[in-house]
Amino acid sequence: MAQNSIEISEAAGVRFLHFSEEWVQGAMRIQRPNALELPYTREMMAGLLLREAPWPKNALLIGLGAGSLVKYIYHRLPGTRIIVVEIDPQVEIIARLHFRLPDDPMRLRVIIGDGADYILEDSTTFDYILVDGFDKSGRAGVLDTLPFYQACRARLTENGLMVVNLLGRSRGFQASTQRIAKAFDGRSLVFPSCDSGNIIAFATDGEAVDVSLDELIARARHLHKETGLNLTSTIPRLQMAGSLVQDRLII
Repeated sequence: MAQNSIEISEAAGVRFLHFSEEWVQGAMRIQRPNALELPYTREMMAGLLLREAPWPKNALLIGLGAGSLVKYIYHRLPGTRIIVVEIDPQVEIIARLHFRLPDDPMRLRVIIGDGADYILEDSTTFDYILVDGFDKSGRAGVLDTLPFYQACRARLTENGLMVVNLLGRSRGFQASTQRIAKAFDGRSLVFPSCDSGNIIAFATDGEAVDVSLDELIARARHLHKETGLNLTSTIPRLQMAGSLVQDRLII
């Protein structure tokens, strides 16, 4: 994959990372550099509603961007070790210079390489695999293929979850979710589209996700209190979309 033309802009107190003029790859509110500014990044952390704390012990992120997800996990989940695989070395440099990416080799390792190759070739297992990798045109390429999702499944621990940002694949949205469902034998869930239009999909292979509505609400409130991440609005959207069956979320 060719390196992207990377641009940085600022507006209304928010710094943006662009892979092109119209394609926002990440954002950071300058006064709150460790908060999740973009709605889709908040929903990618909804796995914290699906698994009981303390979780995850380790996380793999495919795609660094502005480092928003990495920073949230690093600062708000201090027991989590993090590996990031980013194909473009420019992105890591810019994340460190302009988006306050932490420098802590003991907890955070950034690998410059192809995320699909890493998943296919490495044998490490993870509690949380977060897939958010695109080129300058918003294409995910091999990161949106059945073999890749199957390889992600093989890299999950017993209580592991994979989450995928499907932004930029609107025309192929159904095909993407079908590939995820096939790779995980139907054990997947597509969250309703958030305000930005992103579609977030979760999948698991081991221990079942089986959470009551009351527990989802309690976890969301606790998460908001402890980390500032507010996912309370996500729960009624899951209800409206029919994702809860008899007031339980099951994957």
